[in-house]
Amino acid sequence: MPVQHPSSPSSLSITLQILSIVFYTFIAFICIGLPIAVLPGYVHDQLGFSAVVAGLAIASQYLATLLSRPSAGRLVDSIGTKPAIVYGLAGIAISGVLTSLAVALQDWPLLSLGILIVGRVFLGVAQGLIGVGTISWCIARVGSQHTARAIGWNGIASYGAIAIGAPLGVVMVERLGFAMLGVTLLLLALAALGLIRNKPAIAAIPGVRLPFWSVFGLIAPYGISLTLASIGYGTLTTFITLFYIDQGWEGAAYCLSVFGVCFILGRLIFTNSISRFGGYNVAIACMSIEAVGLVMLWLAPSTAFALAGAGLTGFGLSLVYPALGVEAVKQVPVSSRGAGLSAYAVFFDLALAIAGPIMGAIALNLGYPWIFFSAAVMCCMGLLLTLGLSNRKSD
Repeated sequence: MPVQHPSSPSSLSITLQILSIVFYTFIAFICIGLPIAVLPGYVHDQLGFSAVVAGLAIASQYLATLLSRPSAGRLVDSIGTKPAIVYGLAGIAISGVLTSLAVALQDWPLLSLGILIVGRVFLGVAQGLIGVGTISWCIARVGSQHTARAIGWNGIASYGAIAIGAPLGVVMVERLGFAMLGVTLLLLALAALGLIRNKPAIAAIPGVRLPFWSVFGLIAPYGISLTLASIGYGTLTTFITLFYIDQGWEGAAYCLSVFGVCFILGRLIFTNSISRFGGYNVAIACMSIEAVGLVMLWLAPSTAFALAGAGLTGFGLSLVYPALGVEAVKQVPVSSRGAGLSAYAVFFDLALAIAGPIMGAIALNLGYPWIFFSAAVMCCMGLLLTLGLSNRKSD
């Protein structure tokens, strides 16, 4: 009788397995998106603090995510992916409780603000744990050959959740009041904890755990390239409204929408190209497209031209993170994969952190169009670095 070989799982089966895990990323980023548009106004209008303090309240979450990345990676590697996600969901629940408590104490503005910021810190740490935990869990579940698909779908879940959560938060606060924000965070986290309880865990991978800074050094060349390419994202999302005002145009929101739609379509349609053509080749092609889009924004004579530039920028940027991520993760042992993913994510955080001040200074001295030229130059620098890494591999 002929030998029966087990059939490999279908592409749809793999995608469904990934979706069942990145669902927790979706829940986490819904909770992150809900306060984005309403928290600054609450701190400024209800608590009576300045716009700077309101901005710091938002920034405290991102700073917490950045600073907790090393610990998140070590935790995922040492205790396993599911427990790390559970800790993250518990952090969201605590954030919800603290947010509700801050609202209850708003007659004492300074105390209310302090509690609110502590809640934001819990939310930021939760973001780091869940983001790394879900990708690591996906890779362990479906195999390292599907790393790009895991990273790609995790990104779609996070960006899609932010896009849903932000307007939903505005409607919720307008109709039900700010107090419902904390309650919603708590309920979503508890629901996710209930769903994950019976989901089979994957044991932590045995082996030597490299120190985080050793992993960071191995990942750094790929991370620097990611930072240089991702500054275009930070530039567009931060300054497109001011750029439109400077040009005397209307409809900056449409520019952001076109960018977002093209970004998501790029990930949905072409994620499999990474496994087919290789991470380096896809990253190089995508950075080239992104640079063209940024140059079009720099030279845009009309809103139609700007929309086309934003679309190309979003389409190009869509696969840079997973394409470089595939190559970056190969540089570290499987037993330190969580640390590798955390270290890699730091460079994206860095891009968003530095885009504002750098491009703000350029806009102040040269004018708003030049921020897109500068972002294109940085993207090309990332492209050259990626070419160098690709050539080093082939030697």
